[in-house]
Amino acid sequence: MLTLFAAGIIGYLLGSIPFGLVLTRFAGYGDIRQIGSGNIGATNVLRTGSKGAAALTLLLDLAKGSAAVVIGQAWGANAALVGAGCVIIGHMFPVWLGFRGGKGVATALGVLLALAWPVALAAALVWVATALLLRYASLAALVAAVAAAVFAPFVADRAIAAVIAGIALLIILRHHANIRRLIAGTEGRISLHKG
Repeated sequence: MLTLFAAGIIGYLLGSIPFGLVLTRFAGYGDIRQIGSGNIGATNVLRTGSKGAAALTLLLDLAKGSAAVVIGQAWGANAALVGAGCVIIGHMFPVWLGFRGGKGVATALGVLLALAWPVALAAALVWVATALLLRYASLAALVAAVAAAVFAPFVADRAIAAVIAGIALLIILRHHANIRRLIAGTEGRISLHKG
């Protein structure tokens, strides 16, 4: 139980590091929460016009997801699953930001890479295909989350598949505002020509 608790705390603390907020402030763009969607993730960081900051945010958010799982794996399979869940919760609900964090897509990809890389690969391909075809980052995330949950039972054990399904559900719930905008036809599209 102590190792599970430690994996959970470490996972939450890793997840709660708001790399998007830190990087945009360091780069002089101010508070990312006052830009675009107000999200702290890579997609909103891209709205500052800095592809470099967005790419670094994506990589760091992905890395913290993988790190939480790898640290947990040192204490066993159950600790890895606890770390996986808690890093997502930490990213979405960081205590330092009044429990208002990101939507967990990049961090979830990092978790998937460490837990079940074939699921990560499938989800990433689905995200890219959906984003290129329909040009909605939020819709791509939603479709990729569902794809990961559907694909996981075929390549991972029951416990891992259940955690992946739980993460997918959290991602869908965190996109509630995007879902409403998609239905209303007011969701912003990805610009392929932004400088």
